[in-house]
Amino acid sequence: MHPITRRGLAAAAVLAVLVAASACANDAQQAAENVPGVSDTEVVIGTHQPLTGPAAPGYSKISAATKAYFDHVNSKGGVNGRKIVYKVLDDGYNPANTDNVVRKLVLQDKVFALLGGLGTPTHTNVLEFVKSQKVPDLFVSSGSRNWNQPDKYPTTFGWQPDYTVEGKILATFVKTEFPGKKVCHFGQNDDFGRDSLVGVEKILGPVAAKQTYTTTNQQVGPAIGTLKAAGCEVVISATIPGFTALAMGQAAGQGFRAQWVVSNVGADYTTLARQLGDKKAILEGLIADNYLPMANDASNPWIQEFTKIHQQYNAANPIDGNAVYGYSMAYTFVQALLAAGKDLTREKLVGAVRRGGFKGPGLTPFRYADKVHAGYSGVRMNRVTNGVQSYFGPTWTTDDADGAVKEFTEAPSAPPADAIPTT
Repeated sequence: MHPITRRGLAAAAVLAVLVAASACANDAQQAAENVPGVSDTEVVIGTHQPLTGPAAPGYSKISAATKAYFDHVNSKGGVNGRKIVYKVLDDGYNPANTDNVVRKLVLQDKVFALLGGLGTPTHTNVLEFVKSQKVPDLFVSSGSRNWNQPDKYPTTFGWQPDYTVEGKILATFVKTEFPGKKVCHFGQNDDFGRDSLVGVEKILGPVAAKQTYTTTNQQVGPAIGTLKAAGCEVVISATIPGFTALAMGQAAGQGFRAQWVVSNVGADYTTLARQLGDKKAILEGLIADNYLPMANDASNPWIQEFTKIHQQYNAANPIDGNAVYGYSMAYTFVQALLAAGKDLTREKLVGAVRRGGFKGPGLTPFRYADKVHAGYSGVRMNRVTNGVQSYFGPTWTTDDADGAVKEFTEAPSAPPADAIPTT
């Protein structure tokens, strides 16, 4: 072969390698640029919330706290140099609205992930769509076991204790503290109420009576009358705040004096007292559970840090259990973003949550693992005494199957500087 020909072929080969390398680099750059909702300076996330409708009392304040925490983090430089943009859309706690809202967030707003979508009936309605779009669907604000189906919904994760875990612990407490009493159940007519009842009956067997409500009908008087007629002495209630207030108000009006033991999602004293007004005295003696620091515990280091954030970014709203929920969930999300790394992709974020290992304000460990997409593993009991809601007794953990209810003795973690995680 002629020397010039050989040199030409060699040059062509070098050029081909350079072109291929350049193409790979361009492909990598384009792939990075094509991650929805992610740029060098921002990460955009979205949520559906009940800013109006039957679940708005109390719950409408959660996203305000979450946004306040992100404003705080953004003021310190964001996460890996990216500011968090948090898009909050109102669905009115209506599943049909939720479908429209979530499609807008994903298809039009191009959010990187969904965070804390609120409600069992609402979020259940968008699971298939979210799965089809492969959107990270983190920390759904509901304790339904629907979120813990990693094979069916690989990008969806719960955050709070699921309702069956909670039901088992509430029932264990009732069995110990109210032996021989006639125990009944009042719950929302969806997976919230049903999952709670599953947990309760795992411990107690069939309850003496059970009644349900739907969020579109505030006439709970007949259901409460049925529980009264059944002679219920303890009512375990799986209710959102508005219906906790309605049920307890109806019970008081009917002279029905059972002991109410209420799911954490519907038992925040500040929220209930605001709804009941001059009838708030009926909350005295209310027993409930929780897994986060009490908003009124000024000695708690997490509450001290959250109060500083609240005063700067969210002072128009009360610092109650809803606010603490919003701050705590946002803290876990920042941990997940950090664990996903600087080269952010949806797959890396989902993988980071599956690896778990997060610690924060919660009283119990998270359950996250490769085959577990459930959040916190337990709760502690609290009681309203002289208008103050306070913890008592041990912290408990369990699972949503047939595992034992066990005492958990490890002390909660302390907050890092400015309540911003570093790893």
